[in-house]
This record gives sequence, structure tokens and C-alpha cells, in this order.
Amino acid sequence: MTAEHRFGTFKGVYIPSVLTILGVIMYLRLGWVVGNVGLIGSILIITLASAITFVTGLSIAATATNMQVRGGGAYYMISRSFGVETGAAIGLPLYLAQAIGVSFYIAGFAESVHSLLPGVPTPWIGVVSLCGLGILAYISANLALKTQLLIFVVILSSLVSFFLGSAPQPDPMVSPTGLPRESFWVVFAVFFPAVTGIEAGISMSGDLKNPARSLPLGTILAVISGYGVYIAIAIFLYVVVPQNLLLEDSMIMRRVAVIGELILLGVWGASLSSALGALLGAPRTLQALARDHVVPNFFGKGHGASDMPRLATMLSFLIALTGIILGDLNAIAAILSMFFLTSYGFLNLAAGIEGLIGNPSWRPKFRTPWPLSLLGALSCLLVMLMINAGATIIATIFVVGVFLIMRKRRLNVGWSDMRRSMLMALARYSIYQLSQAESDPRSWQPNILVLSGSPKTRWYLIELADAMTHGKGFLTVATILTEDDVDVDRRMQMQKSIRDFLKKRAVPALVEVEVSATKIEGMQHLVNNYGLGPIAPNTVILGETEQQENYTDYVKLLMTIYRAKKNLIIVREGFEPAAQQEASIHRRDGNIDIWWGRQRQNAGLMLAVAYMVQTSSEWQGAELTLNTTVAVEDERDNATRYLNDYIAKGRVPAKVNVVVSKEDEDIFHTIRAHSSDASLLFIGMRPPEEEESVDDYCRYYQSILARTQEMPLTAIVVVAEDIKFNEIFV
Repeated sequence: MTAEHRFGTFKGVYIPSVLTILGVIMYLRLGWVVGNVGLIGSILIITLASAITFVTGLSIAATATNMQVRGGGAYYMISRSFGVETGAAIGLPLYLAQAIGVSFYIAGFAESVHSLLPGVPTPWIGVVSLCGLGILAYISANLALKTQLLIFVVILSSLVSFFLGSAPQPDPMVSPTGLPRESFWVVFAVFFPAVTGIEAGISMSGDLKNPARSLPLGTILAVISGYGVYIAIAIFLYVVVPQNLLLEDSMIMRRVAVIGELILLGVWGASLSSALGALLGAPRTLQALARDHVVPNFFGKGHGASDMPRLATMLSFLIALTGIILGDLNAIAAILSMFFLTSYGFLNLAAGIEGLIGNPSWRPKFRTPWPLSLLGALSCLLVMLMINAGATIIATIFVVGVFLIMRKRRLNVGWSDMRRSMLMALARYSIYQLSQAESDPRSWQPNILVLSGSPKTRWYLIELADAMTHGKGFLTVATILTEDDVDVDRRMQMQKSIRDFLKKRAVPALVEVEVSATKIEGMQHLVNNYGLGPIAPNTVILGETEQQENYTDYVKLLMTIYRAKKNLIIVREGFEPAAQQEASIHRRDGNIDIWWGRQRQNAGLMLAVAYMVQTSSEWQGAELTLNTTVAVEDERDNATRYLNDYIAKGRVPAKVNVVVSKEDEDIFHTIRAHSSDASLLFIGMRPPEEEESVDDYCRYYQSILARTQEMPLTAIVVVAEDIKFNEIFV
């Protein structure tokens, strides 16, 4: 679909969503709800159903603002979070729910028409209506959405007419409808589809100008609007209408309204617009499934500039036709509730687990607390069990069955998801599966090995590493003991001592004490051998060497770390007077500065670990700045635009500083001049060349040490891991 044909928040999300919410249930079943469970019960049902939808809307907002959402709506979000297998397991029942939803809304329309024309069979009315809507959806989504604007005005007019009405007069022509008094959860199951209108907006995600803005804003506004209207109608009906009439007359709102014909028009408009919304959304879900090779590829074919899924629309039409012929309104409503609750549960679970794991790639513009999302997922499951435990088990078996089939098919997909991070969190259970998963930028987290020696001596190394992982990645604190100074008991005592030391300071970390002939040999052994399969450290942090006679061995260690494909961070203590040195190590209220020369691909790693530090509880409030230099003033604007665009697309809370360096001025002099007040610096260092000798790299390292003197706490970064770190920030 071309940019000029894409829809905004109001037309593309809010209107389809709110029209589905203010639909068949509101006009034909809300009085029945109040008649069955009373005002308090009705308010509880409306509030619980709306709360589940609202939390799901928040989870959708978080997920949608952390990815580029394309066609497929809820299926797209779930599959890009949990993988194509889980996406298919939820996407197929979701598609069926949307297609059957067409039957539900048209059944409501047919029921209202049948009350005026009792001689015309209800299925006939439904079939004719479906054919008209199918033609409209087949021709143009834009024309269909324009039609919905007119229907929105009609619904608003009908609500005004209703609230201006009064108690209905007894009508001897109205006979009992045979609707029995039902239990709370049966009534809830019938009512819940009323608040599932957010699916209509989500399903149009591929046709929106800006899904990251429109989906959360339009969805949340639609849920809030619908909740307010439903509560107001329930209270009005309870006060004005006798309970027996609420149970017996499905068109009671028409009898209450000042102009009853407006209610009739509202029923027709709401039911037909909701059916149209579902008939637009269902094919797009099927189209997305087909393009991911879950269902036959020909359903993914699009037509015209708007990429209309016409074959998918035809199949959705046939499913809806079957539902109209075979089903009734209440039965279809209960089926829809189970399908929608399943998809809502997984949408909440996706956002909750992403927030819980806290990958650097999880940076939504709209943040939803992960406990709230997980609570939403749990609420969906509990409500499903309360409605019908047997149906919940059947739905679960269906979802698991589809998942296993998709897993067996081993579909090759072109996106990364968070499953690898979930396996990391459950490493003891799933270590074998995790070892089969390839590393990718989306799931990358720092797994740090800190070669600190005694923690008390170089506590700043552990403190900085803890800020980088902040309880999300892995952290190992390692100490090397020489064979001459230690026995087995001494090693165990040292491990316990370090573990207790870290526990008192609330630093979650593994402890490793290595015994070796020399400390350098012990460090090299740890670098090459420590770890278990896929959870081996990917980053090594160590301090600068303090003794010049150890430079050669120290540089050999650096080269070993790099050639083991482990990222390297050398941390230099900040230069402060002795009386203030301890305080400066713990200073967290200043700037975090990154200096990037734009010649090597180390900016992604530096920005990722700096972002992790900035978002840790210890460094909250610190300001992150991405710095670079240019040779002449004329280059400043281009460099500034490039870096601003980089951090804007990456959704990183940082600012940009471009410095015009003086001719022949050493870059480290520039850094000292502009970052003297920073609390932490990140700078890059080149890795050893393939044929470079130890002596040559040693001289380079000594030059770095000499040029970084009198700087704040400095992290010198060397990228070695085969990860495209820049892809974290896309």
C-alpha cells in the first residue's frame, strides 16, 4: 500500500475498534446482561472484561512501539516475539475467531431485522447481508473505512436518543423471548466479545501510516470510550427498565429511546460495521500467515496498490457463511470469547516476558510494567477456565498441536525473536535447546567475566559490570590464585568469602576461583575454557596492568581474549585526589560519555553497554551523550544529523555532541577537554591485527595508557564477538 493510501490513528484504528466495541452486544445483549446479574454484576462484568482488554491494549502498545508492525496485527506481534511456531499456534485460531466474528455480527443484524420482518428467515437475511459486505471488502478497504465514519455518526445519534429516553410503556405485543436467567460466567462469556474491538484496529496494522503511534493511542482510547458508554447504559437501563423486560426484550433500548428508529439504525450500523471490520481484518491475518508459509502461499497474494488479500477474503467469506447458517448469537459469542482470550493472553505474555528479560533490544517508546502484562496473561487464563474448563483444555490442545506441527516443519524465517533469551532464563531446564539457537542482536545480553582479583581491591570493575547486567545477563567474578600460595581448602574459603562479599552488596554473580602456575596463565585458561555451551561469557572486563614489567604478558592476555571471540573492556580508574578517589568510583549522578571515531564498528557495543548502565537502578538520572569529532566546521551539521538519526531510530535516550577538532590535535586531548566532568567514559580501541606481533601491540597499548591519563573512569572497548551490534538499534 502506498503512503498516500495508508490510514491514521482515527480512521485506521480508533473508528474500527470503537465501532466493534459499540456493537451488537451493546444494543442486543446489554439489557439481558443487566437482567441476569443485576447492576453490580453488570458493572463487575464490564469492568473485568474491559480491564483485560485495557491491559492487553497496554501490552500491544509496548510491543508495537518496539518493532515495525506490518500486516497481520496480533499474529505478527506474537510471531515476532515467540517465533513462527507460537505465532502460528495463536494466529490460526485468531484468524478463525475473526472470520467467525463476521458471523456473530451479522447474526446480530439479522436478529434485529427479523424482529421487524418475522416472515423472513434469519439465515436468509444474514446471507444477503454477508454478500453485500463481502463485495465491499473485496473491492476496497479505503471505501469500507469511509463507510464506517458514517456509521459512527449514526451510533452517536442513537446513543443520544437513548439517554434522552424514559421508561417504556407496557407492550402487549412483546412476548417472552425464552432467554433464561444465566450464571455470572455464562453471561461474561456472552458479553466479552463486546470489548474485543481492539482486534479490528490491530488487524489493520499493515495499512497504517505509523503503527507505532496509531496502535497504542487508538486502541487505548477505544477501550476507554467503550467502557464509559457501557457503564452508563447499564446504569440507565437498571434505573429505568423493569428486570423482566430486560430479560424478555432484546430490543429494549429501542423502546427506551426518544426516537426508536435511531436505535434500529444504530444496531444495523454497528453490526454491519463490526462485521465489515472483521471481514477486513481476518483476510489480513490469513495473508500474514501465508507470507510466513504457515498456510498455503497463494493466500498471501495481494492485489492492486493497496495489496488487497482477495483470495484470503474469499475464504473468510465462506467461513463466515458457514457460521451464519449453523450458529446462533449466544453460541457464537461464547466461542469468540475463548479464541480472543487465547490471543490476548499471548499478547500479554509476549510483552511481559520481554520486559522481564530486559534485552537491550527491548526499548519500547510506550512502556508497560511487565508484572501488569503477566497479570493480564494470567487473568485471561483464569477467565477461560471459569467460563468453560473443558473448552479451555480443548483450545490448549489445539494450540499445542499446531505449535508441534509448525515445530516439526522447521520453517525458515527471516527475523529474530526472544526465545533465546527465554531459554537463558530457564537455562537449567533448556540448556540443550539453547545450545542449538544461534546468537542474534535481538537476544544479545552482556555475559560478563570480570577478572577482578580481590573484589575489595578492584571493586569498581564489579560495580560497573553489575550495572551493565543489572540482574538480567550473567556475571562471573573471577580470581586467580597461584599454586605456591594455595591448597584446596584455601580455594574453597576464597570462593565462599567472595560470594558472601557480593551477597552483602546485593550483586548477583557467579564466583570462580582458578588455581594456576601464574596469574596470567590462569586468566588465559578461564578465557578459553570457562562457561557452559551457549552461556559462556561473551565479554571480559579487567583493569589496566599496574606494573610495566607485566605489559608483555598482559598484552598476550588481551590478544587471547580477542582471538577467543570475546569482547574486551579495559577499565581505568578515574583520576582523582587520593582523598576523593573512593567517592569518585561510586559517583553515578554525572554524564556517561561515548566517544566514537566512526571508523570502526564498535559504536553498537559501546552504546548497548552504556545504555544498560544508564538504565540500571544505580545510574538512574545519568545523561548519556554520543560524541564524535570532525575535521572542519562544514562537516559538523552532517555528522550531527547522522548521529541524531541513529539514536532516534534506535530509541535511545541520548544526546549528540559533535566537536570540531583542531588541526593536529590529539583526539585524547579533545576527550579530556570535553568530558572532564563525565562520571564514565566509553572509548574504542583497535583489535590486534592478524599478523601483528605481541611487541607491536604492546607498544600500541602503552600509547593508549599514556594518552588516557587524567581522565574520569574510562572503559576501553574492543569488539570481537560475531554480532552485528548496530542491529540492536534498528
